[in-house]
Amino acid sequence: MSIHSNGTNSEIVRSKILICSGPLNSAFEKLWTHPKHREMVASYLILLHQIMRASVPLMQCALRRCEELGPIDRLAREVAPYYRRHIDEERDHDHWTLEDLASAGLDPKEVLSIIPPPDVAQLAGAQYYWIHHHHPIMLMGYIAVLEAFPPTKEQVDTIRDASGLPESAFRTLRMHGELDPTHSIEIDDTLNALPLSRMDNEMIGLSVLQTCESLAESVQALRPRDLMKSDAIRSSVLP
Repeated sequence: MSIHSNGTNSEIVRSKILICSGPLNSAFEKLWTHPKHREMVASYLILLHQIMRASVPLMQCALRRCEELGPIDRLAREVAPYYRRHIDEERDHDHWTLEDLASAGLDPKEVLSIIPPPDVAQLAGAQYYWIHHHHPIMLMGYIAVLEAFPPTKEQVDTIRDASGLPESAFRTLRMHGELDPTHSIEIDDTLNALPLSRMDNEMIGLSVLQTCESLAESVQALRPRDLMKSDAIRSSVLP
């Protein structure tokens, strides 16, 4: 994915996200206007958990690869501290999402028993391949996309009110709405401080494209989740 630009590294990456985000924006528009809003929100929270549970392991994988390459690879050496910090920032978010799902009336054990669909496996799986078989810098494109669309307080309020689900089901979504703008600034600062070549920016851009496409396909594939069997709100979660 080639974009000729004289901008900063972060401006180049953000421009690629903007170009690739059309199908993703359309997928979210259809999601939030679905007539079975309550059931679709439950499905989305499950998807959010499936994506979040891969976040820390992906960054741990990238960090290990950076440490392996570090003695001979300046870029790997310089991006490693970002992955190390962000691992701590994202830790346990998947468990919080399970608690949110319990508040929505879903059994966390049942949520964990759901086989993640191919689109979700592709979303994370491509990153594992690139980390191991090309370069761990490519994960920066994935992270940049996932942090690029934080929901506003007003948007979460609208989603909550339309769904009829309790406020406690939206804790993690609200938290990301508050934290992601700061995380995006950290990503931009990191990208701008890295010695990225034209080829390095091409690698990150390809990761952006793949992430946007797989995430859009994952959202488009969501179907209403039947909550009729889960009317009693459950409070237990797995450790």
